[in-house]
Amino acid sequence: MNEQIKQIAARLTGLRDVLEISVEEMANVCNLSADEYLLLESGTADISVSILHRIAQAYGIELTVLMFGDEPKMNAYFVTRKGKGVAVERTKAYKYQSLAAGFTKRKADPFLVTVHPKPEDEPMYLNTHTGQEYNYVISGRLLFRINGKDLILKEGDSVYFNSELPHGMKALGGQTVTFLAVIM
Repeated sequence: MNEQIKQIAARLTGLRDVLEISVEEMANVCNLSADEYLLLESGTADISVSILHRIAQAYGIELTVLMFGDEPKMNAYFVTRKGKGVAVERTKAYKYQSLAAGFTKRKADPFLVTVHPKPEDEPMYLNTHTGQEYNYVISGRLLFRINGKDLILKEGDSVYFNSELPHGMKALGGQTVTFLAVIM
């Protein structure tokens, strides 16, 4: 696994230790078995944003603190300059760049997401998390799956959805896709 995943894993372990949360309780929050959760803490398994979102909501922590390790400090406004938002590349297929990491007590988490193409026969990972989400395609073509329904989204298209429903995305046409994701 890459170094960023290992750093997120270390933050999860630290959070659990500081709050004196058992592995079983944390696994339950994540809808995982204890063994599956321990793979996340070991840094050997990918940690999805949806799992981090569940943990953040359950324990009143900023999502970006879990993702990037920095505590937000701004409460009036926060500017993210082009190409300067803190980023994490969860896997080789997905890169999340926070557009509001420095703003405290956010009601939404905006990200610039880059999805790299994968082999056609590779299955799509589906995730769920509480709340709602808005995705706006900036470039490329995206296969968006929501609750078993496949939609093709291209530049300028957007979708607002109940993120408690299983959803996932895949770049189409062998080209990278960039989209704005707002998780609420």
